[in-house]
Amino acid sequence: MRVNLQPAYLLHARPYRDSSQLLELFTAEHGRLSLVGRGLHRRARGGSLRANLQPFRPLLVSFGGRSELQSLNALESAGAGVQLLGERLFSGLYLNELLLRLLHRHDPHPTLFAAYAGALEQLAQAPASEPVLRAFELQLLDELGYGFDPAQDAQSQQAVREAHWYRYSEGVGLIACTPGADAPGPRFSGSDLLAIARGEFSGPAAGSAKRLLRLVIAEHLGGRPLHTRDLFRQYRQGPSPAPGEPP
Repeated sequence: MRVNLQPAYLLHARPYRDSSQLLELFTAEHGRLSLVGRGLHRRARGGSLRANLQPFRPLLVSFGGRSELQSLNALESAGAGVQLLGERLFSGLYLNELLLRLLHRHDPHPTLFAAYAGALEQLAQAPASEPVLRAFELQLLDELGYGFDPAQDAQSQQAVREAHWYRYSEGVGLIACTPGADAPGPRFSGSDLLAIARGEFSGPAAGSAKRLLRLVIAEHLGGRPLHTRDLFRQYRQGPSPAPGEPP
């Protein structure tokens, strides 16, 4: 199979064998792909292939091969991409790691591909990165079939009540806290959950949205930590710490 000029973004690259690279790409029509990139120093339209192969830059890739691990045949830039600095850089890398860890290979998600491109633009322009991350996390969970309704009690199937408290139960969803019971894990107010359901990820509900989505995403990561969070902590401990908290 040979595919030409497929819109894509680079998620990760690492050395492969002697002089090649193993590229993890998110493509519009073929989902997440692992491709072998050879000869990345050769000249191409718009510069060397390696110069074009940058995170957060829209690409057009051509690839093919008979084995499951196919080869990158051609690569060109499809635009300037976005420049993310400081906290925004780690936010972008966080999105890349989420896609890398949660997407199955060869499973197309064109809507999510467009949402990812939009999230990168918003990270470069929005006043704060946290609302952008929360909105993308929710859409990612929905696209993968892991979505949940923050406005509904998953056990009783009743609407969340503003004055009540809820907790997240793995494999079930949000359930009402039993009065007087000492249930494990964080609790979430009904008012915050209703705000999250309305897409309000800043203000009073911001902390609850972050904690809740961390719980849900951790469930589907199988307990394996995200490396970008550790990198961000190390960055904050350096001589010029970034504002805010890790995504």
